[in-house]
Amino acid sequence: MVEERKIRVLVAKPGLDGHDRGAKVIARAFRDAGFEVIYTGLRQTPEMIVSAAIQEDVDAVGVSCLSGAHMYLFPRIVQLLRERGADDVLVFGGGTIPDEDIPKLREAGIAEIFTPGTPTSVAIDFVRNRAGRDRK
Repeated sequence: MVEERKIRVLVAKPGLDGHDRGAKVIARAFRDAGFEVIYTGLRQTPEMIVSAAIQEDVDAVGVSCLSGAHMYLFPRIVQLLRERGADDVLVFGGGTIPDEDIPKLREAGIAEIFTPGTPTSVAIDFVRNRAGRDRK
């Protein structure tokens, strides 16, 4: 009997943003929903996040940003994943992201943006439905 592998999600805090409550809430919600969660901690560079994502063989990377640097940090993570051959990793984001930036982030390869007040169940369902690998 082949046991199905849990979806692996890396939750990361890129940049100098020191506020991690939202990232910790998301990490715990994903864990409680049956995902395997790796949390990177604060002040990670895009390179560190991508390296961890590849080493941990994750299905998805969730990035949280409250500092306003999302237009650089989020696309850079997608770019580095592509350069390292991990373009099948789903990247989603959250934080205080202005509505006008969301379409640009999607164009840059961010699968979805979850803003403050979004129920954690919405993010969980999204990742569960979109994680792009056969996890058996």
